[in-house]
Amino acid sequence: MFRWLPLVWANLRRRKLRLVFTFISILLAFLMFGMLDALRTSLSQAINLAGADRLMLQSKVNITVSNPRSHFEKVKAVPGVLAVAPFNWFGGVFKDSKQQIQVQATDPDEFMKVYPEVHLKPEELAAWKNDRQAIVIGQALADQYGWKVGQRIPLRSEIWRKTDGTDVWQFNIVGIYTVSGSGWDKRSAMFQYDYFNESLQFGKDMVGWMVIKVANPDDSEKVANRIDTMFANSSNETKTATERVFIKQFLDQVGNIGLILVSVTSAVFFTMLLVTANTMAQSVRERTNEIGVLKTLGFSGQSILGLVLLESLFLTFTGGLAGLGLAWVFANALGEGIKDYFPVFEIGAATFLVGGSLMLAFGLVTGMWPALTAMRLKIVDALRRT
Repeated sequence: MFRWLPLVWANLRRRKLRLVFTFISILLAFLMFGMLDALRTSLSQAINLAGADRLMLQSKVNITVSNPRSHFEKVKAVPGVLAVAPFNWFGGVFKDSKQQIQVQATDPDEFMKVYPEVHLKPEELAAWKNDRQAIVIGQALADQYGWKVGQRIPLRSEIWRKTDGTDVWQFNIVGIYTVSGSGWDKRSAMFQYDYFNESLQFGKDMVGWMVIKVANPDDSEKVANRIDTMFANSSNETKTATERVFIKQFLDQVGNIGLILVSVTSAVFFTMLLVTANTMAQSVRERTNEIGVLKTLGFSGQSILGLVLLESLFLTFTGGLAGLGLAWVFANALGEGIKDYFPVFEIGAATFLVGGSLMLAFGLVTGMWPALTAMRLKIVDALRRT
């Protein structure tokens, strides 16, 4: 087979411009396939990496509806619950609306119990608990704005108003946290729930949602059912699920991302299939006389079939491998920059395996009809055509 490669290469180079365009179309198709598959894998990994021992509690209506603060104390008393961290979305704005920051009000002690992967120095945690206006920020957020411990910053809320009618809260940065793993965002900030609650003009004594740490991950579903049953038929019913299920449901609200990615990839591959098939058909049609000569020289029909298929496979594999190679380079470069949002963004061996199978299938499909036509061509008919 390999002894025919020089002949295959010479045939492909016959129309250089057509070769370049076909090669680029295949390259782009597999480049897009690689990047979209990396995104799909990244979203799947985000769900798998979510804590199995954490539950998310929200209003049964939706997450924008708050629950009474009294729910917090009741949930803490449910058997199987280790800790409960209440959260309220603050919607922080620094200087102008272009600088949006994820700021949340929570209970420092409960937060550190629920998210052990978040690390603060003991003196920083003590300062967070003792200073009413204390705020702790992620390392990535500190790097972005150049903030340091001891600095006082104003943050505006686009949702809440204070009792004096203003919407700006003053905060003292008392700690910069680090995160091991991917359980918490490195670009967010947290401050005391009590400071938030006592300042509010409206919406006091309410909790947006809660994150619950359970003693045994195997009992997560039972604990969730106990909590929801406790508030059933009340004016504030709850919906509790594991963090993994909650993230999956949130992604499902965006749409069936897997189906969207497969649809886009299929459309791209279909276009590539038409372009490559047309290229192969034209290439064989232009060489009708030469095929007749080859048969006259003793090439069998099966040899001609193999030669055309090899040409199609060579074109598909070179373009496809180049596209997947570029996708691997881009994914690695991009993954480093977005690792705070997507902990795993890479092209794995499974993607290359699927990509290789697609190259083989597309190479055979696009080359089969021209190859069969060339194999069945009679020498007299081939030499008679001009």
